[in-house]
Amino acid sequence: MNGEEPGLGEYVKGQIKWFDPVKGFGFLADAEGGPDVLVHANVLRNFGQSSVVEGALLEVLAIRTPRGRQASEVVTVAPAPTETVAPIADLEPLEDADLQALPLLPARVKWFDRIKGFGFANVFGRKGDVFLHVEVLRRWGFADLQSGEAVGLRVVSAPRGLMAAQVLAWERAVVDGNGLDQSAMDDSAGGAPASAPVSAPVSASASGADPASEPGPASEPETSRARSGCPGHRLPSGAALLPMSRQVL
Repeated sequence: MNGEEPGLGEYVKGQIKWFDPVKGFGFLADAEGGPDVLVHANVLRNFGQSSVVEGALLEVLAIRTPRGRQASEVVTVAPAPTETVAPIADLEPLEDADLQALPLLPARVKWFDRIKGFGFANVFGRKGDVFLHVEVLRRWGFADLQSGEAVGLRVVSAPRGLMAAQVLAWERAVVDGNGLDQSAMDDSAGGAPASAPVSAPVSASASGADPASEPGPASEPETSRARSGCPGHRLPSGAALLPMSRQVL
C-alpha cells in the first residue's frame, strides 16, 4: 500500500505511461492500480532533469486535486526495465561493472536534437565534445535534453570519438555521491558545472556528423582518443574504452 507523508501527499510508485517534453507533462501509472498521476515538467526539473522516458520507474509524492492526482515531488527515477543488450553497438564491449567503475563527470549539454537522435555535451574543465546518443539517454531514463542542462556523464572513447555511456541528472548524482570524479568536483568549485555560453544547434553537416549512420564527434582532436597500448576494454576496431580521467585531453 502506498505510504503517506503528512502535508506532502502519498508515496506512489509506478511507470511513466507517456511524457511529452514539448507539452511539459505526462502521466505515471500507479503500480498498485490507483488513478494515474500527473507529472509536470516543473516537478521533474526540481528533481534535476528536464524529461523522462516512457516506461521509466518513478516514485513520487502525489497530492489530490479536483482534476485528479498530481505529483508534488519526484523522489526517485530509475531506467525502464530493459534487456542487458547495449543500447548501441559502440557500447557492446562495455560490461556493467566496467561502466560503474568509470568516474562520473560534471557536464553541460551543448545541444541535443531529439528528432535527429543525437547531440553533444562539454565536460567541465575538459576539451572537446562528448557525443550523446538518444538510445543511451533512453536507457538511463531521459526522453530529451535541453541546451545548458547539467548532467553527469560516464564517458568512453569509442571508434569515432568520446561518447557518453551513461547520463544521469547532475543534482541527483551529487546528492547520491554516485561515483563522482573528485578532481572534477574540485575544479567545478562545488560540484555543479559552471555556467557557460551555449551554442545553438548546428546542422549535421556542420558538426561533421551523419544522423543516418549514428554519427560520432568527428571534429574531436586525435589526442583525445585512446591510444594503442592503453589499458582498458578493447573495441573490435582497436580503440580502448577509457574513462576521460585517463585520456590525454
